[in-house]
Amino acid sequence: MRLGVLDVGSNTVHLLVVDAHPGACPLPAHSHKAELRLAELLDADGAIGPRGADRVVQVVREALQAAEDKGVEELLPFATSAVRDARNSGEVLERVRAETGVELQVLPGAEEARLTFLAARRWFGWSAGKLLVVDIGGGSLEIAFGIDEEPDAAVSLPLGAGRLTGTRLPGDPPAPDDVRALRRHVRAEIGRTVGEFSRLGPPDRVVATSKTFKQLARIAGAARSTEGPYVPRELKYQSLEGWVSRLSAMTTAERAALPGVSESRAGQLVAGALVAEAVMDLFGVECLEICPWALREGVILRRLDHMGPV
Repeated sequence: MRLGVLDVGSNTVHLLVVDAHPGACPLPAHSHKAELRLAELLDADGAIGPRGADRVVQVVREALQAAEDKGVEELLPFATSAVRDARNSGEVLERVRAETGVELQVLPGAEEARLTFLAARRWFGWSAGKLLVVDIGGGSLEIAFGIDEEPDAAVSLPLGAGRLTGTRLPGDPPAPDDVRALRRHVRAEIGRTVGEFSRLGPPDRVVATSKTFKQLARIAGAARSTEGPYVPRELKYQSLEGWVSRLSAMTTAERAALPGVSESRAGQLVAGALVAEAVMDLFGVECLEICPWALREGVILRRLDHMGPV
């Protein structure tokens, strides 16, 4: 069947259309993206203002039309941290339902981590052993660890690259004092969770998903996205450590000129790099592997599992 996953995230609304059936690898058929930047549309009280709500309805309606045009038989719509954490999330969700007919499922942070972990497990397989999976989104950071398809530990922290940029790095380039303060904050938040994972023993492989990690790996020398998803890509801590200070000194325009860095994400890259550096340092990771599958694929795989064999 043709499935569509509608992901209303902090940075974008992304519709991924796949041809899939139980027991087979989902084959991407179409991708539709619209920029949202929801974190920048919150008011001082943490609510999604009228302009933000209008934008959410507009991009969901556009994605719904794209899904219909591509023959999607079933749509799996969900929202992540930006909507989940908004003070008026219920009102916005009701407006989306009333005006588009789409009922967005708000995923809890821990569920985001579990579904992303499932996607990474299926991509790397059982031979990967114990996996530590890290995902940096626009609104939150997810970390999960385990040897099965369901992780033994999964956490979500409010350390998304977009959220941190909007609240803690106002300058372009950011002021050195702001960068240092954010570095302390990020490490303190992540440091509180390390013990929960270390008691489970060391991972056999460390895996990262998300646009942030892909861009950091690319500027550190990983293969281009045009070379396909099956080319191994990695990010070494030593390379990342050297890039953090360089990125912090650049303007958004200068970062956007780097290989693999999109203009829409360039402003968030410093915060994302600080989070990635902190995770790798505090968890003692010298090198991690980039996984092309993440949350959207996890949602698809979970749905296919519930369908059962044909």
